[in-house]
Amino acid sequence: MTLLSNIAVALVALLHAYFLVLEMFLWDKPAGLKAFGQTLEAAKSSKVLAANQGLYNGFLAAGLVWGILLGGAGTNVKIFFLVCVLIAGLYGAATASRKILFVQAMPAAIALLLVVLS
Repeated sequence: MTLLSNIAVALVALLHAYFLVLEMFLWDKPAGLKAFGQTLEAAKSSKVLAANQGLYNGFLAAGLVWGILLGGAGTNVKIFFLVCVLIAGLYGAATASRKILFVQAMPAAIALLLVVLS
């Protein structure tokens, strides 16, 4: 069960590393425009804010990887960062796009459940 939970945590970390790339480097490029469904003008005016948001996603990914690297001692670290991801996902789904519930919150909730059960 620990291996399965670590795989789930790693997948959430990879998602957040991907969000970092999208928000920090591809925000106003075709991939970023498509992913977030916005115009080039809107993306250019919010590029600095998106980069900041991407950096936070990178910190979440780093925390999850740290939890995995700590082995058995990393359970609380993984729980903390997964709860952060879950709360951010729920907030984003309530305020920005319902899609965030499925892309961010649900994977975090599943990984959190697996970590707690392992």
